[in-house]
Amino acid sequence: MSAETAEATYADAMHVVIVDDEQRMVELIASYLEDQQVTTAGAYDGPSGLAAARQPDVDAVVLDLMLPGLSGSEVCKQLRREGNDVPVLMLTARGAVAERVAGLEAGADDYLVKPFALEELHARLKAIRRRLAPDEEHRMVVGDITLDPLEQRLWVAGAEVTLSRREFAMLTSLMESRGHVVSRGRLYADVWDDEVDIRSNALDVHMSRLRHHLGSSELVTITTLRGVGYRLEPTKR
Repeated sequence: MSAETAEATYADAMHVVIVDDEQRMVELIASYLEDQQVTTAGAYDGPSGLAAARQPDVDAVVLDLMLPGLSGSEVCKQLRREGNDVPVLMLTARGAVAERVAGLEAGADDYLVKPFALEELHARLKAIRRRLAPDEEHRMVVGDITLDPLEQRLWVAGAEVTLSRREFAMLTSLMESRGHVVSRGRLYADVWDDEVDIRSNALDVHMSRLRHHLGSSELVTITTLRGVGYRLEPTKR
């Protein structure tokens, strides 16, 4: 994969939570979206859907209105009460105008009437995301890795991971140049500010620790180019 292709993939990367009490529906949507390079998580009732939607790496939620435990509109209302503005695409039954109105009044950003074309669902998700671009533009997202340089926080595959100061600086440098090679010399300058002997193994030790911290990622890997440097890129399948 070329650097240009990798950057396009990262720019379009999404993680979507699908909440529907019909397992087959969740599997169908997930299968299609993952073919479009979208990562997904499924939930089959209101409470588990609410918990999944609260995760920091979620870009959008596909939410059925009729759910056991907690309705889709109640899930959406709770998210909004918490100040969570994750985009929500509500799924409603054909002809149920009152349901659509209830979903929108609960804070949904758009709705789709069942049955629907999967291509339209994907297009609507991307449109919602563009329209409701988050204010947190300082966050960097590469595959299933989200890094917030201002808050010094990192999430890998939805779970928050703690890094040391230097590990964080190293990952920041790699993510800023995603898809491109970052030389060892540049990493020494960015991470240690030239305060260590470039002949030491400090870089190798920290790189090993960083790879361990990113181990739960299924979409991103750090590739070593011997004698040159490192490159953050999509995991080869």
